[in-house]
Amino acid sequence: MRSLRIFPVLFLFISLVFTGCSTASDEQVELTISAAASLTDAMKEIQASYEAQHPAVKLTFNFGGSGALQKQIEQGAPVDLFLSAAANNMNLLLDQNIIDAKQHMNLLTNKLVVVIPDDQSDEIQGLEDLKDTRIKMIAVGIPESVPAGSYAREALMSAGLWDILQPKMVQAKDVRQVLQYVETGNADAGFVYESDALTSAKVKIALPVDPAIYTPVEYPIGVIKSTKHGKEAAELYNYLQSKEALDVFVKYGFTPAQSL
Repeated sequence: MRSLRIFPVLFLFISLVFTGCSTASDEQVELTISAAASLTDAMKEIQASYEAQHPAVKLTFNFGGSGALQKQIEQGAPVDLFLSAAANNMNLLLDQNIIDAKQHMNLLTNKLVVVIPDDQSDEIQGLEDLKDTRIKMIAVGIPESVPAGSYAREALMSAGLWDILQPKMVQAKDVRQVLQYVETGNADAGFVYESDALTSAKVKIALPVDPAIYTPVEYPIGVIKSTKHGKEAAELYNYLQSKEALDVFVKYGFTPAQSL
């Protein structure tokens, strides 16, 4: 009789164990991706399709200037993947063994352009035109933390205009804030990526900046070595290199670093 009483207890214990395992396996894994602000629209679209295909994974984004994101990661921010708008920010993390040396690559490229408000009738034929008195305010990203700002500084220094234009410049925390300044008329011109310009109906591209006078714009991607979700991070890393994901990036004005 005593052994018969044990069976219901044993059955209950086994049931609880299996229920606990089932609950644990059904929990969502949250991946945190720190990404350059210029990737916002493309990554939001990719998020929708990726989460639909991977219901056990939730993507959370931290968008901003690549330099600021790099500093956050160095200081221990809980991040699983990093997408930078400049190779040097990724390389600094690689040098510190923060990025997995086996899981990083150059994913995309982009171009620097000058945008003006869509309703502005005056045209800009070249960087020299930025000296004109009709251009009162020029928006650029903070060069020390925003790659687009660093590229803009490099281009303007090559053209001998950086110091001359300083009185007109307003600096922004990331490239999307530069875009916003021009959209709202708080700046008469701004340096953004071609992909950013294509997202807004309130600005137009006035001038593509000569790519020969600034460092090529590269978007490397890397998995944080200390991630607690190695399997899921690797799967997302591989997915972002797929044709399905790259087609989305192309739609938003980026160019794959590798051929599709």
